[in-house]
Amino acid sequence: MKENIIKAVISTALAGFAVYFNALSIPVIILILVLIGDYITGMIKAWITGKINSRIGIVGIVKKLCYLLVVCCAMVSDWIIQSAVHQAGIKFDIPFAFGFVVIIWLIINEIISMLENLSVIGVPMPSFLMKIVKKLKITVEEKADSGEE
Repeated sequence: MKENIIKAVISTALAGFAVYFNALSIPVIILILVLIGDYITGMIKAWITGKINSRIGIVGIVKKLCYLLVVCCAMVSDWIIQSAVHQAGIKFDIPFAFGFVVIIWLIINEIISMLENLSVIGVPMPSFLMKIVKKLKITVEEKADSGEE
C-alpha cells in the first residue's frame, strides 16, 4: 500500500514537471548536459591532479541534484505567482520567469566551472571565452535583480 502511494506521488510530480518543462524543455536538457559535462571534467581534473576522492565525487553528484531542487523551487514560485495573479484577474504574460532565469544562471555557472576544469586539465582555451561567459553570468544576475526581461 505504502509503495503504491509513493509511486502515485512520484508519477503525479513527474507528470506536472513534464507539463511545466514543455516550455522549458530545451533549457532543461542543456542544463542536464552541462551538469553531466561539469561532473565529468571535474572528475578528469581530479584524476590528473591526483586529488580523486570518492567522497568528493559523491558530494559533486549530490550538489548537482540539489541544483535540480533549486530549479524545482523556482518552478513552484512561478506556479504560485501565476495562480495568485490569475485569481486576482491580472494578466501576466511571463509564465516561467523564475524557472527560466534560474536554469540559465545554472547553465552559465556550470559552463564557467567546465571551462575552469578544462583549463586545469591543459586544454588550450581562448582567453576571451571565459570573459564572455562570466559577463553573461553578471548580465543574467543584473537582469534578474532589476526585473527586466
